[in-house]
Amino acid sequence: MSVPEREPVRHDLIPVARPVIGEAEEQAVLEVLRSRHLSLGPRVPEFERRFADRVGAPHASAVSSGTAGLHLALRAVGVADCRAEDEVVTSPFSFIATANSVLYEGATPVFVDIDPDTLNVTADAVASAVTERTVALLPVHIFGYPADIPGMERLGLPIVEDAAEALGAVHADGTTVGGRGNPTMFAFYANKQLTTGEGGLVTTSDPAVKARIDSERNQGRAPNMQWLDHDRLGFNYRLSDLQCALGIAQLGRLDDMLEGRARVAAWYREALGELVERTGLELLCEDRGGDRRSWFVFVVRTPHGVDRDATIRALAERNIQTRPYLPAIHLFSFYRERFGFREGQFPVAEDAAARGLSLPFFPEMTQEQVAIVVEELTAVLTSD
Repeated sequence: MSVPEREPVRHDLIPVARPVIGEAEEQAVLEVLRSRHLSLGPRVPEFERRFADRVGAPHASAVSSGTAGLHLALRAVGVADCRAEDEVVTSPFSFIATANSVLYEGATPVFVDIDPDTLNVTADAVASAVTERTVALLPVHIFGYPADIPGMERLGLPIVEDAAEALGAVHADGTTVGGRGNPTMFAFYANKQLTTGEGGLVTTSDPAVKARIDSERNQGRAPNMQWLDHDRLGFNYRLSDLQCALGIAQLGRLDDMLEGRARVAAWYREALGELVERTGLELLCEDRGGDRRSWFVFVVRTPHGVDRDATIRALAERNIQTRPYLPAIHLFSFYRERFGFREGQFPVAEDAAARGLSLPFFPEMTQEQVAIVVEELTAVLTSD
């Protein structure tokens, strides 16, 4: 692909993501600052209760990051102090924290290739990788599309769900992602459907799982919270009252933010239709079979034969900020060197990783901005 001659940019930078932060968030954080009770205060359990109610879960535990949530959730289902022979089946197409959290406890991540439409691992693929060494399953609801958790539940193994990108997604049976009872991790980085700046949370139906996570996030402190009674190994994975106050305010506007994301996605789908037909650009799959996506990012796959990274550079010159989304975990140098992974082992994931391009996407994006992005992307992809 040749890059067209650069012309003067006629529009402001359009960022790849932008959180929705307003007066309610500012006031919530200010109230905590004025209270001087910045951590281990009342906002943490309040945020947990409200979030659990939102997704239909009995319990929730707020933690310092999605990664911390995965780590503690895996420990809670028995993936703790493992041998390398102990295996957790998961996806190679995710943020690296998914696989890293398995390594934290000495177990080995076992990857299976993804479905070419949903980009999730399937229940059949997971089942084919299960052996007597499998101790848990770690499916990912990638890009907010619900994975087939009901199918995986039939395998009878502990499941931890990575729903970092899936707040608001719904399974075909009407169950909200996070509400099935399995420990389910959500993440709240600034580009997520809800943000606390940094942070995460684990939902569960099991009070023992919540009790363990609540203890281990706070250095293994005993339930009575006595300073001198730490009755297990723990970590500093707490989420502050400042962050939880921000999260509570965000929950109050979550419906509007989710609707905004869906509206922007619909604008993109309509505006990109001609380019899809003309160039072979690929969009994320439509909802199917009753499953409903929660829009986290708007990812396209560049046409076969097009240099995705050159496209990113050309769009940057046109004031359009984009990102490659996502690299395949097994091809990172650390995983290659440790486990001997190589190209060609998971071809669907590798293709998605090589061609995935995240376009600017946020709830307050305007239809005019969408039109600009599509115009610039068209110019780049159709240049001779």
